[in-house]
Amino acid sequence: MITLQDLRKISEYEWEIPKGFRADMRVPVLVFASRELLESVMRDKSLEQAVNAATLPGLVGHVIVMPDMHQGYGFPIGGVAATRYPQGVISPGAIGYDINCGVRLLASQIELEEVRPHLDDLATVLDQYCPSGVGKKGTVPVSEKVLDEVCREGARWALKKGYATEMDVRRTEEGGRLAGADPAFVSKRAKQRGRPQLGTLGAGNHFIEVDVVDQVFDTRAAGVMGLQEGHLVVQIHCGSRGFGHQICTDYVREFQGAVKRYGIQLPDRELVCAPMNTPEGEAYLAAMRAAANYAFTNRQILAHHVRRAFEDVLAGKVRNHHLHQVYDIAHNMGKIETHVVDGEPVKVCVHRKGATRAFGPGSPELPEEYRAIGQPVLVPGSMGTASWVLVGTEGSMQQSFGSTCHGAGRMMSRRKAKKTVWGEDLRKELEAEGIRVRAGSMAGLAEEAPVAYKDVDAVVETVSGADIARKVARLVPVAVIKG
Repeated sequence: MITLQDLRKISEYEWEIPKGFRADMRVPVLVFASRELLESVMRDKSLEQAVNAATLPGLVGHVIVMPDMHQGYGFPIGGVAATRYPQGVISPGAIGYDINCGVRLLASQIELEEVRPHLDDLATVLDQYCPSGVGKKGTVPVSEKVLDEVCREGARWALKKGYATEMDVRRTEEGGRLAGADPAFVSKRAKQRGRPQLGTLGAGNHFIEVDVVDQVFDTRAAGVMGLQEGHLVVQIHCGSRGFGHQICTDYVREFQGAVKRYGIQLPDRELVCAPMNTPEGEAYLAAMRAAANYAFTNRQILAHHVRRAFEDVLAGKVRNHHLHQVYDIAHNMGKIETHVVDGEPVKVCVHRKGATRAFGPGSPELPEEYRAIGQPVLVPGSMGTASWVLVGTEGSMQQSFGSTCHGAGRMMSRRKAKKTVWGEDLRKELEAEGIRVRAGSMAGLAEEAPVAYKDVDAVVETVSGADIARKVARLVPVAVIKG
């Protein structure tokens, strides 16, 4: 059991578990958290999981955990780890089951007051156009041949089919397509699960949320993104659905044998991994990228349906119902990147699980319009509370492999939330606050109650204070659509 006394305080927002804490650690663990957030995380095993992750072969720098950390499968949610490419390992548990779960932000020139009379209709039509819930089928017919195209082309497939604009694709991480994806390394079962689900939201913590820009902190960055106080924006939070989940399941099973074949000793079998330059490692990378491209396409199709809903409800009633894309960013991904470690550029595979890429100003990977301000970072809060738009910083590049937090972070399990919160009561409370709610399940609504999450403002204050992100704008919800 790790206690506060086991950590070395670096600053108000940074702590370290030294490499010598346990004999099998290859690197230290760097924790970004205020003391209050750190004390709250002691209730679960996320720090123990971070120490276990610090034993993975090929690690460089630190294993990093963000202030929204909580216990996950093998590797903490809110964790970042970089392994040397190609001889280091890749671990499916350090990327997550929902490969390329992420967030897309669309912005508008619609003022809240002019649309307020239409919010109920807007919430209803969004719910109708964007299928949500367990097992719901999408609106796009997908043969196995089409699925293979989606896996290879990602958002470029959506552009070709009329679901995307060039700006959408440009303002998506990696242009909405990871190179090296190969559906040949995806199982038949994963394809069976993925085919009917393209263009669906799913359940759990996935949502579509209509927000209003509550406060702007960086007028220059907000201006570049097209964010204005009092104007509506839309967040879309989802991932690769059953397709990515099955791929992770398949390779966790496959890697149980790989660790034995390559003589890898692990303190937790949930951290199973394989060197990237082995057939097993190369196969998982190809399949993971296929799932990532599926997820980029999934969010793009949902964005198309969101625009349809805005047009159908608001055309002729507001001055301009157009929604432009701010950015689309992943927070469950393994990416091959070059970072400076001990003063030298090193090619690594950055595992981000419940952590967001946050590249700083000048990064060539960013769209030209964002290079001067840094990469947009999207941090959804818990339902009924605030969300944030941030940008990456030079500090994130130096300290955290260009990464920052991804959300509020759970502090109550879904099971406990359902026992603690009555979904219908929560719906009434949210609607009393002026938040329209469309949910397929009151139990699912209860799972995502604000009480089950940390204070997203405190999480953002931490990453801002540690200079691994900078505040741009705070958003508050006016309509929530959940499965």
